Amino acid sequence: MKIWRILAIGPTKVIAITLFTAVCITLVIAWSAGTIHNLWLDYLTETIRAMAKQQFLEKVLTARVYDVARETPLDYLERISSRFDNKVWLKREDLQSIYSFKLRGAFNAIYQVHRIHPELAGVITASAGNHAQGVALAASKLHLKATIVMPTSTPNIKVSAVKSFGAKVILHGDNFDAAKDYCLELAKKEGLAFIHPFDDFNVMAGQGTIAHEIIRQHPDNIDAIFVPVGGGGLMAGIAGFIKAVKPDVKLIAVEPADAACFYEAIKAGRRVTLKEVGIFADGVAVRQIGKKTYSMIRDLVDDVITVSTDQICAAIKDTFEDTRAICEPAGAVSLAGLKKYVESKGLKGRTLVAINSGANMNFDRLRHVSERSELGEEREALLAVQIPEQPGSFKRFCQIIGKRQITEFNYRYADDSIARVFAGIQLTHGIAEKIEFIALLKSKNYLVVDMSDNEVAKLHARYMVGGHPGASVTNELLFRFQFPEKPGALLNFLMKVGKRWNISLFHYRNHGSNFGRILMGFQVDKADHETFRAFLSSLDIPHWDETENSAYQLFLK
Repeated sequence: MKIWRILAIGPTKVIAITLFTAVCITLVIAWSAGTIHNLWLDYLTETIRAMAKQQFLEKVLTARVYDVARETPLDYLERISSRFDNKVWLKREDLQSIYSFKLRGAFNAIYQVHRIHPELAGVITASAGNHAQGVALAASKLHLKATIVMPTSTPNIKVSAVKSFGAKVILHGDNFDAAKDYCLELAKKEGLAFIHPFDDFNVMAGQGTIAHEIIRQHPDNIDAIFVPVGGGGLMAGIAGFIKAVKPDVKLIAVEPADAACFYEAIKAGRRVTLKEVGIFADGVAVRQIGKKTYSMIRDLVDDVITVSTDQICAAIKDTFEDTRAICEPAGAVSLAGLKKYVESKGLKGRTLVAINSGANMNFDRLRHVSERSELGEEREALLAVQIPEQPGSFKRFCQIIGKRQITEFNYRYADDSIARVFAGIQLTHGIAEKIEFIALLKSKNYLVVDMSDNEVAKLHARYMVGGHPGASVTNELLFRFQFPEKPGALLNFLMKVGKRWNISLFHYRNHGSNFGRILMGFQVDKADHETFRAFLSSLDIPHWDETENSAYQLFLK
């Protein structure tokens, strides 16, 4: 008898039941082996991620930022593009009213909190930087009370900027961590909403509007976007939007080498706290990547690179040369990373975007930026060279230098046999030229030490070469000279000085002006003073006798 007649059902149902039973048995076997379990988890994970991407995309598209922010231009950098044979664009967030992108996230976060809690008493945050101004401005626009807790070491210029928006400023603690702890206490005590600088999804969504603008402003193909990373809020906003709408665009995180909290987290596979951070690029000087930002960006970022202080300084100069704008160190981090990435990967013909995140920098830092930018571009070599202590040795050394531009030249008499010179040499062909020049000096039997990567030399020793020569120099005259600044001018000057009098002190630094300024000491016997002065007059070079100068008498004689 047919089986379906025994069961009193049709043959089609029997086949269906048989197939269903076989599938169930297969599933049970697979589940016990772990295969289905893993597939189900993978499917569930991807589904959740897709939903999260869609939700964040909606948060960016509905973010409220343009009450205070402007859509900043995406500028094409002609000089950089030509130099690196790529199309390089710069997103100009330095043109916001507070000279930083931070007002986007701050306003969106405060707006969203206030929308849900209209009875909100006010907002509070801890910051010594751009976020503080963003919160103060946003609160003022929404007619809310704002309290900003800042470390006691915060410069007055930043305190004044925050106060100008009507915020209450409280100076507390020696560092950011102390200020933040006190800020959280006040928030709880006074019922204020704490606005986190980066670890808040509304803050991230506000920053993500930058990515939305980039896509609208450059609808054609973009190969990579380089983003500075501190706490991760800017990267999270950009990554969340870009990977949802243009997943093929690479996102490259860039951090200072001495504040690389995201780089270290990726390397360790978890968030880590840096023991110390460099503060040159203070806008991204964060000890630990945010918890929420890290969970969001760790799988969205394509690469992480770090840059040195010198490379950041070079990028500040590059930005100025292309746009005539001066960005803060954190604002130049992404362009520094872009340049390093292009050189390391050998990229050509790509479309690349960097983000100038801000321009809040004290004017007095420009001196440091100017001096370090040439080293960052490998356009200057700092060398310590040992030469014989005898008349004419300076001239022979300068003849070897030839037409190369001398950027710095420091020397002080030490003993009767050896002279040590600290020299800066301008390079036109980078490291290859430096290596070639050092080899040339060594072939002439000069002892040479490359100081270009020596932090002590760059920060301190270059300004300390000199001092008192002791009792060995008793017949010294000190003169200051000024001559037209052009290649070979220093050599021509030394050729005129000749070998008659020994040079016991020499200081020269190229400051980028039309005239070179030199301070020189000569060993001249008293009987030769009149002859020596007549010789100087014959040079037709402006000069001044500084032998009685108090600075010389106190510190150099």
